[in-house]
Amino acid sequence: MAITIATALIIAAFLVNSRRPRVEVEQPNAALVRASGKCAECHRNLQYSIVHEYELSEHAKKGVTCLDCHQVATGQTGTNHNGFVINAEVSPANCRTCHETIYQQFLRSRHAAAAWAAVQGDKDFTPEQIAFAEKYQPGAVKRPPHPLTLLEGGAATKSGCMSCHAVGKPNADGSIGKCTDCHTRHTSSIEMARLPSTCGQCHLGPDHSQLEIYTESKHGVTFAAQRHLLNLSAKPDQLTTRDMFVPTCATCHMSGLNGRGVTHDPSERLSYYLFAEITKPRPNAAQAQAKMKDICLQCHNSQLIERVYKDGEAIVNATNEKMLAGKAVIDGLQQDGLISSTNFTHPIQFSYFDLWHYYGRTAKHGAFMGGADFVQWHGNYPILQHLVEMRAEAEQLRKDHASSH
Repeated sequence: MAITIATALIIAAFLVNSRRPRVEVEQPNAALVRASGKCAECHRNLQYSIVHEYELSEHAKKGVTCLDCHQVATGQTGTNHNGFVINAEVSPANCRTCHETIYQQFLRSRHAAAAWAAVQGDKDFTPEQIAFAEKYQPGAVKRPPHPLTLLEGGAATKSGCMSCHAVGKPNADGSIGKCTDCHTRHTSSIEMARLPSTCGQCHLGPDHSQLEIYTESKHGVTFAAQRHLLNLSAKPDQLTTRDMFVPTCATCHMSGLNGRGVTHDPSERLSYYLFAEITKPRPNAAQAQAKMKDICLQCHNSQLIERVYKDGEAIVNATNEKMLAGKAVIDGLQQDGLISSTNFTHPIQFSYFDLWHYYGRTAKHGAFMGGADFVQWHGNYPILQHLVEMRAEAEQLRKDHASSH
């Protein structure tokens, strides 16, 4: 009888245990415990996804531990966490311990200080940070906050603009930016950073519709059809067209394809300020264009590449003319005292902002990225519409002013 009861209890225990979640009953293997600095013993139960993502990462494969990344770097304040002194908020100050060259490339890019300054101005940066950034992005950092931040209010700015522009936010430890915006936490994934949808978290919408344009383009259509044939996890310095015979955003703007240098400055191969009100060549435009054309040559012939650039530059020039025409309308009204010189105080100023910030940008990006619909129906057509409406509105303002005096 005693044996029967004991056997029954053991069987019951096994049955109960079998119904418990896997993460509660499984223990990390010895190698994982060593690699994770014992962090996995708790986090496997509390936040299983963190441990699982880490298990999948290149960091785990190379023996980089949780504590290696969460160690307290210079300028950071540690907290006691179950006997370990760690920094819970990992920043580039931690990443640069191993990736200094990448961090320096990032600092020179518009993803760094220029991104945050586009919303918040230069008030959050040190003089040294401003001086460094201005060497590589002239006029992009030393500036006041964007006027829309005051008009729309803090809540809209925080949940809207800052969500993307925080990629260049200065941190309390003296570093700038967030590597995990592109690589994600714990997986630190190269594959994730190569996906167009990762770039599209920020590069989408009416003012920078790169994701939509890419999706429409031959590159995007081919990627959607053949993604499963690509090696998105290939090492950056070993990436070839056998791995990526269809390009994503990162392939063209950052990769070391077929021995070309890897860069974390996506503007290094860009020859024009396409996002600007009036587009001008970037500093070192010729060198930048040569680098991008060299990437294009890995898949295309020189005749096609020259044609794309020639057609794109023609769209830049034509769009500049239209933007200057719209600007002349606004400048004339301001000079005559018919509207305020303060932006966003009159409906016609919003029309002009839409003209260049939405439709002008879209037409120019569409031309260089193979998005015909964005050159035309999301670009030139609304440009024409807005110019006609702005001229009619300006004429009416002048008539109203004349009749009241």
